[in-house]
Amino acid sequence: MFHNLAINSNTYHGFSLEQAIKGASKAGFKQIELAAVDHTPHLLADMTDTELQAKKTLLESYGMTCIGIGAHSNLLTDAGIENLLNSMKLATYFNCTYLITSTGEAHGDTDITHDEKLLIKNLEPVLHKCEELGLTLAIETHGTHFATGNSLKKLAQQLNNRFTINYDTANVIFYGDVLPYDDLTTCIDRVAFIHLKDKLGKNKEWNFPAIGDGHLDFKRIFHVLESGNFNGPISVEIEFTPDDPKTLEEVNHAVERSFYYLKRLLE
Repeated sequence: MFHNLAINSNTYHGFSLEQAIKGASKAGFKQIELAAVDHTPHLLADMTDTELQAKKTLLESYGMTCIGIGAHSNLLTDAGIENLLNSMKLATYFNCTYLITSTGEAHGDTDITHDEKLLIKNLEPVLHKCEELGLTLAIETHGTHFATGNSLKKLAQQLNNRFTINYDTANVIFYGDVLPYDDLTTCIDRVAFIHLKDKLGKNKEWNFPAIGDGHLDFKRIFHVLESGNFNGPISVEIEFTPDDPKTLEEVNHAVERSFYYLKRLLE
């Protein structure tokens, strides 16, 4: 599965896309998931063709391939659906298959009450457009209502095959208070994309260090993926703590450690 590895550019939150591509490429990554959200605006749906071409040229200059667009949108609002639909042009422009989103706000959604019927209704035009463009929509394990793979599997069963799961190995702990091993097994047949993230501290503590620095058993996680014949992208995401990182060097060092930890584990 080593060839499936990518870096999530959200790892470089607060830094430029060029800094992200340069640091990840130097660490050894050849693939990248591009963050297209206000929180980390490495791409945005309203960028001009000139701006997008500059991003594409930057990727090409470092030999990096875009494998997915992280366009997290609140699917319970008209604005969120519009943003997700508009973000599809980013996926087609960068010739990648996967569009990643959560169901609610990307951050601070603890008080949102999810209306599943409304969510399914709102997803209909999104899934129709995905069908037209040959895209796969992957909903992240995230937030208060769809915090686990098991909960998203139940939602996926009501929708077509363009609706898949982006399984975040640490979000299920932080939001869902479950470990990923058994939960991942329950939904592996609908998982199309992985956010590979480690975890330290208490379950509700925001502490997502370099891969291998936390307490997750990645050998066990990869065993579940292999047993389920998973062959999609595995996007490494490091979100640190609320106080870290303070420098670009810290991010680059964490990315490099993560790459070599996974290289040793997978090769």
